[in-house]
Amino acid sequence: MRVKTFILPVFVLLSIIISSDAALAEVRSKALTYQDDGATLTGYLYWDDAVKVRRPAVLVVHEWWGLNDYAKHRAEMLAKAGYVAFAMDMYGDKRVTEHAPEAQAWMEQITANVDAWRRRAMAALALIRSRPEVDPQSVAAIGYCFGGATVMQMAYAGADLKGVVSFHGSLPPAQGVQKGSIKPDILAAHGAADAFVSPERVREFQKSLDDAGATWTMAVYSGARHGFTNPDAGKFGIANIEYNARADAQSWQLMLDFLKGVFREKS
Repeated sequence: MRVKTFILPVFVLLSIIISSDAALAEVRSKALTYQDDGATLTGYLYWDDAVKVRRPAVLVVHEWWGLNDYAKHRAEMLAKAGYVAFAMDMYGDKRVTEHAPEAQAWMEQITANVDAWRRRAMAALALIRSRPEVDPQSVAAIGYCFGGATVMQMAYAGADLKGVVSFHGSLPPAQGVQKGSIKPDILAAHGAADAFVSPERVREFQKSLDDAGATWTMAVYSGARHGFTNPDAGKFGIANIEYNARADAQSWQLMLDFLKGVFREKS
């Protein structure tokens, strides 16, 4: 019996090797512990191990419930999009709740001292910059609800970020900010039907950014209430907190486009 031997072209062999590597690649995650003012904070890093070079990173700041699966899922989505993502911890001691009074108490404890609030967020920024997977000059931050306010405070503190994105945040105005000191571009995704944030607050937020000389974009989604990106928003039984699939999908795509822009333009 004659056996035929086939010699594959080099480009075919390379394609097979690359395809095999891609098939084996996957998003990895690991817990990272860090410290701030005596508190032990535990965040979760997500990255695609098929990428061997340093790449842009995105911090993800949780809602007032604490660092739960929702924030981690968003970080995993960002890793699948090609970024290193870090779901950071603003409360410490792995505190997570589904009870609004407890969440409010934890949030108020953090936000009562703005300088301490900003410092805790900056601790996560320092950590992500130190990672070997990350281009330390290409970092952005996104946040949900309380997390949206947190990334705005980072911007007001002069954090060296390429961009910040607030999803259904409280839109704190830039107060006492020196003109020209806000470095990141700003994107705010807001629900037009969010009863927690008054139209006056929106106008104050926008004017303060103009007064500070910031570069900002605001997307307002008709019919969207607070928490519109979270599919589980309605389970907490709180009036005005409601998922909106259209606003969720559109704001996520807008954010992806925004990140591509700031990393490209400011690299």
